[in-house]
Amino acid sequence: MQALQGIKVVELSRALSGPFCSMVLADLGADVIKVEPGPGGDMSRTWGPFDRGVSTYYLSCNRNKRGVCIDFRHPEGLAAIHRLIDGADVVIENFKPGTIDSMGLGYDVLSARNPGLVMGSINAFGAEGPMSGWPGFDQIAQGYSGLMSLTGFADGDPTRTGTAIGDLSSGMWLAMAILAALLERERTGRGQHVSTSLLASLVGLLSVHGQRYLSLGDVPRRTGNAHAVIAPYGVFETADGPLNLAPITSDMWLRLCQLLDLPALPDDPRFVTNEARVAHRDELKAVLEARLKTRGKREWTAMFIGAGLPAGPINTLDEVFSDPQVQYCQLVETLDHPTLGALRQVVTPVSDSAASEDGARHTSRHAPPRLGEHTVDVLREAGFDAAQIDALLAAKAVHQLGGYHSLEKASERAAGVTP
Repeated sequence: MQALQGIKVVELSRALSGPFCSMVLADLGADVIKVEPGPGGDMSRTWGPFDRGVSTYYLSCNRNKRGVCIDFRHPEGLAAIHRLIDGADVVIENFKPGTIDSMGLGYDVLSARNPGLVMGSINAFGAEGPMSGWPGFDQIAQGYSGLMSLTGFADGDPTRTGTAIGDLSSGMWLAMAILAALLERERTGRGQHVSTSLLASLVGLLSVHGQRYLSLGDVPRRTGNAHAVIAPYGVFETADGPLNLAPITSDMWLRLCQLLDLPALPDDPRFVTNEARVAHRDELKAVLEARLKTRGKREWTAMFIGAGLPAGPINTLDEVFSDPQVQYCQLVETLDHPTLGALRQVVTPVSDSAASEDGARHTSRHAPPRLGEHTVDVLREAGFDAAQIDALLAAKAVHQLGGYHSLEKASERAAGVTP
């Protein structure tokens, strides 16, 4: 899906939330220019683990972009950023509120120069309000939003999710807002400033738990891997590892008892209704697991699915990426990285009916850029001439991969002229 071809995005963000947002737009066809602060670049480049010296964290959220390295503190560097944004449709930032304004890159300034510009912002707790100035990262927001109070076992500690869900969800929310703003621009000709926060994004995911409190005043508690109001539903141990099992209807419950050869369970007063099963969930779990531990998780899964019962193994990541369904759905693509070679990556998981003739997604076109890999090319496109680019490089206002090389000299070398 390349619906955003012709849309130019200037990304001024770092770490995960903003880069993830812009990667989604890039995967949908936008030309994303990742502007990294010189000389070190995005902070995520220093976060391990590393693949032959390259951060896997950075690799995970920066494909399909062109990389520019500019010193944000250098006046000529800031002027160059302004010129890049003048020709852009979208700019994305995830600085602490007020930071972007202090650099002269606030929305009022940018939209005065480029009225059609859509600006997307992500911060920790919101641009205004008593906590707007707080610094914050994903786990801080997970705790503050209440999400951690719902995650984990009743007798254990509140638990963060296994992925940075605050960063990732805020990136997705912002991508949706940017797409809506671009659509509205088609009608009005004007851009706008759209924003979200880690806090707002996670509160927006509370779903039925939030409604449960707002409607009933009921504060949900952690229930581990068990469903709060349905039993049996959750994780059960088998002979070789855990699986998820979710027989949510009365008919499914009866079929489960028949399949497990436990004919007395439906009439047992402890399990005769769903409410009774929820009240005696631990006893029920023990009975079911005694039978489930006689076979492996994949054997049971096949039997449950055959009987129309929702179930599935809890896979480790090596099992996930070797799984035939994951492979069939093409959830991993391989890119050619200039130093790493074949680079496998998780795709943006959307598809459309206009697939290529071979049926492949082909959302990934370019590997994540090396620091300053496209600086000179992007500046040329923005209207800088050779002398201006040489001056910026010499002043270290911008940085190009491989260091400073005069464009004139580079052209001479390419033509085989010896100085």
